[in-house]
Amino acid sequence: MKLWNNNVIKKPTKKEVIEYTAGEDILLDKKLVKYDALGSIAHCMMLNKIGILKGEETKKIVQNLKEIVIKHEEFELDPELEDVHTCIENYLVKSIGSIGKKIHTGRSRNDQIILDLKLFSKDNLLKTAENLLSLSEICIELSEQHLDTVMSGYTHMQHAMPSTFSFWLMSFCESFLNDFEYLLSIYDLINSNPLGAAAGYGVSIPIDRELTTKLLGFKKIQENALYVQNSRGKNESLILSGLSQIMLDLSRLAQDLILFSTEEFGFFELPEDYCTGSSIMPQKKNPDVLEIMKAKTSTVFSYLSQTLNISKSLPSGYNRDLQETKKPLLHSFEITISSLKIMEVLLKGLKLNKKNMLKGVKKDKSYAADLALILVTKGVPFREAYQNVGSVLKNDSTDLGQLGLTKEEVESIVDPIKNISLKKSIGMPGQVKEAIIKKKSEIQNEKLRLKKIENQFYESLEKLLCIL
Repeated sequence: MKLWNNNVIKKPTKKEVIEYTAGEDILLDKKLVKYDALGSIAHCMMLNKIGILKGEETKKIVQNLKEIVIKHEEFELDPELEDVHTCIENYLVKSIGSIGKKIHTGRSRNDQIILDLKLFSKDNLLKTAENLLSLSEICIELSEQHLDTVMSGYTHMQHAMPSTFSFWLMSFCESFLNDFEYLLSIYDLINSNPLGAAAGYGVSIPIDRELTTKLLGFKKIQENALYVQNSRGKNESLILSGLSQIMLDLSRLAQDLILFSTEEFGFFELPEDYCTGSSIMPQKKNPDVLEIMKAKTSTVFSYLSQTLNISKSLPSGYNRDLQETKKPLLHSFEITISSLKIMEVLLKGLKLNKKNMLKGVKKDKSYAADLALILVTKGVPFREAYQNVGSVLKNDSTDLGQLGLTKEEVESIVDPIKNISLKKSIGMPGQVKEAIIKKKSEIQNEKLRLKKIENQFYESLEKLLCIL
């Protein structure tokens, strides 16, 4: 039986209307079964406290809900019943009779789905954050192994200045840690309990929102019942924004790996078991996984745009339009987490061709800016030094002594290793070793911080399964 069946709509709703409005919802809701059952346990305990459910009734409902949580992957969702909420309530009625009909007292499917999505999102934000830290650690491990591996730095895809593999990879490490911070700030923003808002205007029985907030491990109550409904779409877009930033970083890293592993560059060799072949060219080893990752980045971006566009210009209160924001949220988590895992194992198997990387730096003139700067230390105005170096280099001259520099001074600039070692200020290529030490400490602190948040959330949900 559908939860909205009433005596007001006398004609049965057409099957094509049900199918059209339900869409993919019943398939997507498979991911929400556990969270819906956990939310219902908390709601049931609250109804018991305020006297709506008697002790034995509460026990029967909670026992059945626990079974659903434990076997949530096996729980069948009936497409005829539209959504997970209806399926679970009907299951309770079938299992324990009319007692199951009491579970929906004081709530709406509107606050119920927001609760489910918040619990799902909190869980998956924490999983995503874990994967970000893990990938950051891989970046650090590789950077430590290749501290002295020279690599060209590029601007406009042209050789710019001497750099190192470690410096390049640590730029991604720092960005991933920024993404981690962003995720935890989003987690904090959505960490409020919507249950009790019902359809957006509350209920006339004295429900205890403080109790359900505590039982479900939320930081606070999401107070205004109407804002609870208005926050749907907003919450999703915040999360999708955070996931988009992660995918943006992964896409850039993927593109660099593709480019630098081409024969023209020959800096890297991708692990063979992460490459695919060609149906016509026997010699091919294609970086399909990285190309797909770039395409999936666009998918997550489009989901963010879709969610914002669905949410804009909606009137206050619940609108069925918001159902279409569920797939973008669930699918984007799946894409992002799997992409982080793929990138981690791919980096672990990456092989470097140090000879090719050094060759590219030695044959270019990317030391030019540093030649100008050493002249500046001798009192030459920078613009004048810039012009002098340009004049010498434009004629492909190898006699840099005409700039008024000693052989030792020229060598300190032209030799890539010595050049890089001069750049010791914070955040520069010659300071990577110190940066690694700092980032290691940051990651350890973030792990402890994440563990504390995880314990608070997961222990609350585990306690729900120990009730009664």
